[in-house]
Amino acid sequence: MAERDQEFLEFVVKGLVEHPEDVKISRVVDEMGVLLTLDLNAEDMGKVIGRSGNTAKAIRTLLRVVGMKHNARVNLKINEPVGGRKDMGPGTGAPSDTGGSAAQGWDGSHEVSGSTPQMKSLDEAMDNLGNF
Repeated sequence: MAERDQEFLEFVVKGLVEHPEDVKISRVVDEMGVLLTLDLNAEDMGKVIGRSGNTAKAIRTLLRVVGMKHNARVNLKINEPVGGRKDMGPGTGAPSDTGGSAAQGWDGSHEVSGSTPQMKSLDEAMDNLGNF
């Protein structure tokens, strides 16, 4: 697989965030498959997680597609940066996993209203994935 999954994740995440220089991805392979761990700037967490975690789910789905092409199981872990939760202080009993719910402050307010991304056909999207 030669780390194509890591290159793909880096390409997607750096396209989403305001601080691409802070994006760090580590890759670990074991008997369970490939684990990609993502570290990024605290200000960019909302953009990567998305409203109700939908962006993170979509990224994970695409990583699984890239992995299937190379007969590997790919999983993504998003590490929460220091200061990642504005409304959660120490001792609140909040879980440490970043699920991306509105209760955690990821309400999608970072999204530009009125902008619609240009859609590609399924064939075009699959051809683009073939490059990874």
